[in-house]
Amino acid sequence: MNSAAQPSSPVPACRIAYFSMEYAFVQSLKTYSGGLGFLAGSHMRSARALKQPLVAIGILWKYGYYDQIRKPDQTMDVLFMEKQYSFLVPTNLRFQIRVNHAPVWVTAYYLPPATFETAPTYFLSTDLPENDYLAQTICHRLYDPNPETRIAASILLGVGGTKLLDLLQLSPDVYHLNESHPLPVAFALYNRFGNAGAVRKRLVFTTHTPEEAGNPRTDIRLLDRMGFFDYLPLDTVRQLTGIYTDTFNWALAALRLAGRANAVSKRHQEVCQQMWGAYDNLCPIGAITNAQNARFWADEKIADAVARNDNAALVARKKTLKKELFDVVADQTGDLFRPDVFTIVWSRRFAGYKRADLLLTDPARFERLLSNPAYPVQMIWAGKPYPFDYASIGTFDRLVHISKSFANCAVLVDYGMQLSRQLKGGADLWLNTPRLTREASGTSGMTAAMNGAVNASTNDGWIPEFARNGINSFVLPEASITGPVHEQDAFDAENLYALLETVVLPLYYERPHDWAAIMKASIQDVTPYFDSDRMAAEYAETLYKINDSPSAETPDRARPLPAQTLD
Repeated sequence: MNSAAQPSSPVPACRIAYFSMEYAFVQSLKTYSGGLGFLAGSHMRSARALKQPLVAIGILWKYGYYDQIRKPDQTMDVLFMEKQYSFLVPTNLRFQIRVNHAPVWVTAYYLPPATFETAPTYFLSTDLPENDYLAQTICHRLYDPNPETRIAASILLGVGGTKLLDLLQLSPDVYHLNESHPLPVAFALYNRFGNAGAVRKRLVFTTHTPEEAGNPRTDIRLLDRMGFFDYLPLDTVRQLTGIYTDTFNWALAALRLAGRANAVSKRHQEVCQQMWGAYDNLCPIGAITNAQNARFWADEKIADAVARNDNAALVARKKTLKKELFDVVADQTGDLFRPDVFTIVWSRRFAGYKRADLLLTDPARFERLLSNPAYPVQMIWAGKPYPFDYASIGTFDRLVHISKSFANCAVLVDYGMQLSRQLKGGADLWLNTPRLTREASGTSGMTAAMNGAVNASTNDGWIPEFARNGINSFVLPEASITGPVHEQDAFDAENLYALLETVVLPLYYERPHDWAAIMKASIQDVTPYFDSDRMAAEYAETLYKINDSPSAETPDRARPLPAQTLD
C-alpha cells in the first residue's frame, strides 16, 4: 500500500501513549463533550509542563460533538456543523485499518505542543476521498448514536492509533486507555506480542464513571464481526478476557487485560470495589483523584487578591466577572442580572443522575427562594445533554419554560470551554447535585473554586477529599442510597432548600466578611492538590511506572513494523 515514508510533523520522544475519545484543549477545537475531555485536556497541559515523555492520540471529529442552539421558542436544538482547523498540521500519512472486514483509509493531523501548551497530539481521521461515505462517517460525530459507528470509532482510535505509532516509529512503554473506548489497543498489542503478560505490562486503564454509558456492554459477535478484537479468534478473546457470555463488558475486559488501573477519586475507588468485587482476575484498581490545570483555568486577579489577603480586591474582581457573565445572560435571554445579587449556577453535562432540576422538586419552595426580597437570588443553568438523550433534553427544555416566568432565572446554551469559564467566574455558589455514588469525580467544582465560586454539593466524587463544610464549601447530609430514588431526591431537595434559606443566603448578605473568608479558603484549598500537575505526576509515579521499562522482554514479534507494511 502507499504511505508517506515520513510525516511532515515533528516526531516527539515517546514512552507513554495516551488514548482518549475526547480532548478539551481550547474552545475553538471541538474535540470534546464534557468532563472526560476537560480532564484529558488538563492532563495533557500538565504533561507538557512537567516534560513527561507522552504523546496523545485522539480522533478529529468533523462535526464535533454538536453545537447547542435554540429553537424559535428558546428550547434547545442540535446543530452539526463542519469544523475547520488551520492550526492542525497534516502529517500526509495514509494507512489502512479493517472495519467490518473492509479496508478503511486513515490519516492523522498533528497538534504541535506549542500551539496550546499541551502534550504532542495526533488526531486520526477517515474523512478521506479514498473512503466511501460510510467509512468517512466514522469520524463525523463524537459519540454517534449508531452503535456500529461508535464501535468503528473505537477501532479507529485503538487499532488505528497503535498503527500510527508504528508508522511514526514510536515504541511506547505504556499505553494508557482513558476510559474503555480505546479498548481495541489491547487486542492490537496482543496480536503484536502474542502474550497476555506482555500486554498487561504495557496497558493501563482509567475508569471514569460507574454509569452504563461509560461502561458499554455489547453483543460479542457484533464486536467480533466489526473487527473490535483486531480479528483475533473469538475463542482467544474469551480466554483473554474471561468473558464467556454473549454480552461483552468493555470495562471488565479492560480491568482484566490491563496491568494497572485507577479510579478518579477515593470515593470512586470504593464504588469500583463494590462494582467489581465479585469478579476475578482483575488488575489492581488504585485511586488517582482527578484535577484541573490551574494555569489555564484559574483567574489570575482572584489568585493575586487572595495571595495579598486583599478582600476588597477579591470582591471587586468577583463583581467584574459577574458582570461579564451577565452580559452573556442578557444577550441570550434578555434578562438583566445584577452583580450585587447572590448568583447560583448549575452547569455541567445534563444527565439524569446529576439532577439539574433538583431545586424544582417543590415548585412552591423554589418560587419562594427566587422571590425573597430580603435575600435576592439569581439562578443560571447551562450544560449539554447528549444530543439524543431525549429525557435530559426534556429536563433542559422544562427549565427554559420555567425560566420565562422569572426575570432572575436563566438557561444558557452554547456550553463549551469559554462559557464554562465565564460561569465559574460569575457564580457565587457552584451547585453540584448528583445522587450519591454516581459521580466518579466531578471536576467542574475544582475550576469553579479556582475562580471564587463556593461549592455546594452532595458528598460525592472529589468533594470528600476537599470539603470542609462551612469553611471552604457546603456539603449536604448524605441520603440513604438503599432507599428508592424518589426518596433520595426528596431528602436532598429538602436539605438543599434548608441550606440555602437558613445558612448560605443569610451568610452572604449579613456577614460578607465571613463569606469572603469561605471564598478564600476554597481558593487556597483547591490547589495544589486539585491542580493537574499533581495528578500528572501521580500518574507517572504510580500508574505508568516509567522507570520500569518492559522493553527487555519484548519478543521478535514486538519490533515495530516497517511503515510500508501497515495495511
